[in-house]
Amino acid sequence: MNEIRIFSPATVANVSCGFDVMGFCLDSVGDEMVIRKVERKGIHITRIEGFDLPYEAEKNVSGVSALAMYDAIDVDFGFEIEIYKKIKPGSGIGSSAASAVGSVFGMNELLGRPFNKTQLTEFAIKGEALASKCEHADNLAPAMFGGFALVKSVSPLVILEIPSPEDLYATIIHPQIEIKTAESRALLPKEVALQDATTQWANFGSLIHGLHTGDFEVIKNALHDVIVEPHRSKLIPYFNEVTKAAINAGALGSGISGSGPSIFSLSKGIENAINVKDAIEKVYAKTGIDFDIHVSKINSKGIKIIN
Repeated sequence: MNEIRIFSPATVANVSCGFDVMGFCLDSVGDEMVIRKVERKGIHITRIEGFDLPYEAEKNVSGVSALAMYDAIDVDFGFEIEIYKKIKPGSGIGSSAASAVGSVFGMNELLGRPFNKTQLTEFAIKGEALASKCEHADNLAPAMFGGFALVKSVSPLVILEIPSPEDLYATIIHPQIEIKTAESRALLPKEVALQDATTQWANFGSLIHGLHTGDFEVIKNALHDVIVEPHRSKLIPYFNEVTKAAINAGALGSGISGSGPSIFSLSKGIENAINVKDAIEKVYAKTGIDFDIHVSKINSKGIKIIN
């Protein structure tokens, strides 16, 4: 096999109380990429559709992760990468992570899978760092592993796969504004009050327990962020109105997806998820701001071969 086409999914990171350590994978939105083996050595990005991104491998997220992996192998050939970008950069649903994961996953398949998923994520971290200016894996891990993923540690990289209820759905609204991850991180406090930290720990532990046991009431009560969201939500127009409408429509909880501006809501069942979609759509329809909305089952498989 000399060529592979893959679907690299969008993801939601942080999940309210899990800042920088938690994320989940979406099923209905993602990028497509083609990776092929070529005689010319090195990493070469030959086609980009959807958004204006650099073709130079060392300046492109997918290229940087691919170069990190290429340096770890000894081959007398190279790889070409085609990117069909459907996740808008800066949208807050893992655009850079999809690119970073996609290139190394495809290369690994063409090489006969010499690396496991954790090792591939380590290569992908190098690409993600180009976009966010720091090494973190809360988008990368769910894109690679699927479902909910907990990043126990970055150095060394330890990823724990977290089960979730079968009937859990996400509704994502993406206002068509851009918030750079690096800029959003600059808003965050260097220190937090011990009481807030304790509340956050309790919420996060409860969320993990709720996902393991399939207890939707526990999940609902855990989806609160007292540390990051109060700062980042100021960058997102009508954030409070959207989250209030989502809860009133039956959502378990809502929060900022990654660094924003996308806002996620989790719901029990597809009907509730669609009701949430309708409710938040009404909020944003009055704002004059363009937006996209996605309803997605939690994607338990992650990145996959599509052809």
